[in-house]
Amino acid sequence: MTTISTAARTLDHGNGQGLQAVLLDMDGTLVDTEDFWWQAEVSLFAELGYALDENDRAHVVGGPMSRVIDYLISSTGVDLAPADLTTLINQRFVDLLGGGVPLMPGAERLLNTLAAHGVPAALVSASHRHIIDIVLATLGAHHFAFSLAGDEVPRTKPHPDPYLEAVRRFGAEPARCVVVEDAPTGVRSAEAAGCPVIAVPSVAAIEPAPGRLVLPSLEQVDLELLRSLVASRV
Repeated sequence: MTTISTAARTLDHGNGQGLQAVLLDMDGTLVDTEDFWWQAEVSLFAELGYALDENDRAHVVGGPMSRVIDYLISSTGVDLAPADLTTLINQRFVDLLGGGVPLMPGAERLLNTLAAHGVPAALVSASHRHIIDIVLATLGAHHFAFSLAGDEVPRTKPHPDPYLEAVRRFGAEPARCVVVEDAPTGVRSAEAAGCPVIAVPSVAAIEPAPGRLVLPSLEQVDLELLRSLVASRV
């Protein structure tokens, strides 16, 4: 269930030059779950008689699940319907989450900084709602004005729909909403929506580009940097 807190009503409309919101990816960006997805996929396919390798990993990182499922079926030839394979991988992933969800370095500090300065934040993920709700128990739903799941938009990442919807919910402007992502799929989604991007790669490499800053860790992300990315675009 999505909720919109008072944070969503504290946007800086001002003179049209300020940071209005920060839109954050989840898996691999705020929480270290990319390894969990990979473990779920590798262990399941091993039981089915198929060995996945690092080349496969580069293709599945960042979702969305529909793309991951299509790739895994076409590359292995496994005799499973997409819906059945999706259910099996999701369940295996949920089982792994039972041991706790580790935060990425700098994630907690960044969320606390945004809250302390009244900067609205939203969680925008390609994961499905039931996965997000499990992870929010660790992240803390209070950090976000709302969360948006991959199964709550007509087209998820790499299409711009998720970030356009998040901007719309805030009543904001894309150029004044900074997106923080870890995977090429999410970066393409954010840039197609017209948002400045901070990329902190988790598995797949991401190259710097106009309007895109690539950093090694969230520990390098602070309020001054977020504001400077918006100032350079508007």
